[in-house]
Amino acid sequence: MRKISILNFIFFCLIISKSIAQKPNEKYQYNIHSATSSVNIDGVADDLAWESPEIANNFFMITPMDTSFSRALTDVKMCYDKENLYILVVNYKPVKGSIIVESLKRDFSFGKNDNFLLFMDTFDDKTNGFSFGANAAGAPWDGQQGDGGTVDLSWDNKWVSAVKNDDDKWVWEAAIPFKSIRYKPGITKWGINFSRQDLTISEKSAWAPVPRQFPSASLAYTGVLAWDVPPPNPGPNISVIPYFANRLTKDFQKDTPNKYKPAVGGDVKIGLTPSLNLDLTVNPDFSQVDVDVQQTNLDRFELFFPERRQFFLENADLFANFGYATIRPFFSRRIGLGVPIQFGARMSGKINKNWRIGMLDVQTGSSDSLTPRNNYAVFALQRQLLARSNVRFIFVNKDATNYNLERHSATNRYNRNIGAEFNLASAKNLWTGKVMVLKSFTPGKSTDDFTHAADLKFNKANFFWQWQHEYVGKNYNAEVGYVPNAVRMGYYKISPNVGYLFFVKDPRIISHGPKLISNVFWDKKFDLSDREFILSYNLNFINRATVAVWGSSNYVRLLRPFDPTNLGVGTLPTGSEHNWKAAGFDIVSGPQNRLTYAASGIFGGYYQNGNRNNLRAELGYRVQPYVAITMAGNYNDIRLPEPWKRTQLWLVGPRLDFTFTNNLFFTTFMQYNNQADNINLNARLQWRYKPASDLFIVYTDNYLPENFRVKNRAVVLKFTYWWNL
Repeated sequence: MRKISILNFIFFCLIISKSIAQKPNEKYQYNIHSATSSVNIDGVADDLAWESPEIANNFFMITPMDTSFSRALTDVKMCYDKENLYILVVNYKPVKGSIIVESLKRDFSFGKNDNFLLFMDTFDDKTNGFSFGANAAGAPWDGQQGDGGTVDLSWDNKWVSAVKNDDDKWVWEAAIPFKSIRYKPGITKWGINFSRQDLTISEKSAWAPVPRQFPSASLAYTGVLAWDVPPPNPGPNISVIPYFANRLTKDFQKDTPNKYKPAVGGDVKIGLTPSLNLDLTVNPDFSQVDVDVQQTNLDRFELFFPERRQFFLENADLFANFGYATIRPFFSRRIGLGVPIQFGARMSGKINKNWRIGMLDVQTGSSDSLTPRNNYAVFALQRQLLARSNVRFIFVNKDATNYNLERHSATNRYNRNIGAEFNLASAKNLWTGKVMVLKSFTPGKSTDDFTHAADLKFNKANFFWQWQHEYVGKNYNAEVGYVPNAVRMGYYKISPNVGYLFFVKDPRIISHGPKLISNVFWDKKFDLSDREFILSYNLNFINRATVAVWGSSNYVRLLRPFDPTNLGVGTLPTGSEHNWKAAGFDIVSGPQNRLTYAASGIFGGYYQNGNRNNLRAELGYRVQPYVAITMAGNYNDIRLPEPWKRTQLWLVGPRLDFTFTNNLFFTTFMQYNNQADNINLNARLQWRYKPASDLFIVYTDNYLPENFRVKNRAVVLKFTYWWNL
């Protein structure tokens, strides 16, 4: 035991020593100076202000290989004035006259477009920042970065850009207001990197080199943006974003009269400091948000749908990224679920280089007498440690503000969670990990109400391994979180994974190799309840296409009754045991062609000695850059004994995106789901008449599949305006 402790101590010290190593790309520096004259954002490099800035070029290839300079030449210039940060990028075309883009839609899919992206670590902490960019047709991209480089594209702010194309190059020019970003005042060094993707030669590159196993957005590998003087103080930073909406709804099944519901509300953004923001919202309306993509539910646990509402998105990582994908003490979609949000406030951002803070308070109404009004409060604090690691603390509180025991006995008067975690990220991102503990407080539950989890991951170009373990107590309760496995009423879990890639010199294949994924669960008595092993072999092609084949072995001992079709036909009993094996494949085409596809299949056993065959496919075609057509389908053929017999489940979803200009978009999306016995049609017209200001017209229908009879209908007109004071 003593030897093991000494080895663990040495191992931990080794990881820590790697964590405090010097920033890998410190020598890549871009010196930025004040603009010598005004800059007109038109995508033409003819302003006098662009004659004097230095040029960042000689980009390094990231993929398919990271051992040479890029073949796609790129020149970058930057300058600034009292209000804006300016950037000019000349992207020379390796193949004259050619670009590959999906559409003119904002926040495009990275992998399907020729694009240029800017990543800024404005706090110089290698963890948080902002990303801006455009594809080769001029569609803008903006997002907030957290957890070392993950880009949240749901973040949206006010800035302007323009793209011009000619035969041998495309030019991107942008002005980013200092009021639109957060940064630490007084510092003269930001982390920065420039990323270029050119699909005509299947290449991704960056100014400061990034190893191919990491995304170009990784803030661990930024260079340095060196200011001649500290960036200007943006001054009073207050934005008022009012909206007006009018909703018409009709319930055809109940044959009720049309309902008209006008609504007025809005948000206020107040920059308390250049790095700390206060957001206020009154009577928010989210009718313009993209509809959720439906999923065929054959799981024993709750499905996950991502947050899309703007109010919850800035600095969302402070609140939402605490814990693991299936152990979250806070999941903002719990707020306003079927009830109106009356008002809310959120303060979030940097206190100084090492400390971040987040405070959230939201009040909801009630939908009926059986549903109480609730107040949701969250407090999060993060302290930077070493090079890129941090410690986090979180407190989540849900309180029924008008709780009545007789009327609200089906719900708890309150639920609280408190927790802390340590996040490890080495300087070069080779080592990452987390250690976490959470405790809940619920009326009538005072024992075994905590959870603990930890993982450690090593990721090199050709080899990775990961260890993760979890424990969730039987009384742990996160009513404002997302813990789908908690229905197991307490469990232990381990998930060791390992993979290897062989890199080869081949005109078509870049790498191939095996990967083993395992998940094993035990109940509170340490009796096995679930076991899953998946062994796959993966091929990665030069043109970014991928192919994987796999086989799996599954064991399940049900801890509660379960309907394997989720159609209400019948249930398998608690304690019943099920074993099966399956095989499958996953294929994704390269993104260069106008016709793209993805397909996957599952073939093998299922519960109760049954069989399940599943085919999923997505076919896309683009008439660049104006039209993108996608057809997605998911078919399940399940064969079980009585009472289920044969069950066929279809989920079909065609989608059409029309991007008439960079400011006018139309999207229509239909979903047929026979498991839910529903056809949903959603159409949305968006006109961005000014930066960050929009007019939306949204039309939604739900139909009965058997006769296409309308169940309900809604039409929404919404007008928003972003007003900087």
